Amino acid sequence: MSAVLALPPPARGLRVRVSDLLYTRRGLLLLALLGPALLWFGIVYLGSLFALLANAFFGLDDFTGQVVRELTLKNFIALAEGANVDAALRTITMAVCVTLACTVLGFPLAYYMARHARGARKALLYIAVMLPLWSSYLVRLYAWKLLLAREGAISWAAQQLHLSWLLDALLSLPAVGGPSLSFSTLGTFIVFVYMWLPFMVLPIMASIERIPGSLIEASGDLGADPRTTFRRVVLPLAMPGVAAGSIFTFSLTLGDYIIPQVIGDSTLYIGQIVYRQQGVAGNIPFAAAFSLVPIVVIGVYLWIAKRQGAFDAL
Repeated sequence: MSAVLALPPPARGLRVRVSDLLYTRRGLLLLALLGPALLWFGIVYLGSLFALLANAFFGLDDFTGQVVRELTLKNFIALAEGANVDAALRTITMAVCVTLACTVLGFPLAYYMARHARGARKALLYIAVMLPLWSSYLVRLYAWKLLLAREGAISWAAQQLHLSWLLDALLSLPAVGGPSLSFSTLGTFIVFVYMWLPFMVLPIMASIERIPGSLIEASGDLGADPRTTFRRVVLPLAMPGVAAGSIFTFSLTLGDYIIPQVIGDSTLYIGQIVYRQQGVAGNIPFAAAFSLVPIVVIGVYLWIAKRQGAFDAL
């Protein structure tokens, strides 16, 4: 009988050993997947944020215009001045109004897309909601500038429909009106709602799609009419989607400075003040201090939204 020669086991490659190691140690796999992103987030994002916070405690030399790296609180004291408080309240009010308008306009569309639209119709509605996001932000903004102008399409349509009196009445209202829609707070509000509406529709639709149909059927079997079912079943279960969408609409409105710069009158918002202080006046410490206002406001808003289950719908 011939002797059976024992063959050595095949050499295991480096990739196989690494694969086995990651498979047996799931924590190491998770660290390998999230490590680069967390490292980038920690160094670039948080590092720049801490640098911003540090600049808020510095001052500016009135003679040379150079940043004086000495700790001071005068930037935060300046935030309490009347003009700065008015700008902050104006921005927060606009963000709240835009969020409410996007909710009122977006909820019916999201409900129809989630519960009734099927096939090609649902795909067409998806495209209609997403299509504005496929074009340039500035192109859409300046298109609205032309639409809202005194000689624009909206004024022309109002004239053809004999509704010029209604448009003039809106423009004559204090605090919201102006010489034309393109130079009014109302025009700024319209463009904000247009820009951020898709960010409200999609989270609401995702939230409504997760509602089991059996709950709606059970509500009808127990004698509830459609309005009661909507108020008692659909609306509470869709609130996480509303809260998730409101995070986008509120925060985007709070930090935007381009729309008020192009559409609207001379009233200032937080983003415009930060831009002018940093880019025009060169007052980086005060711009950094004012940047903390939306950060704090958004932080409080996120805490409230989290309590409403907003992150469950993201």
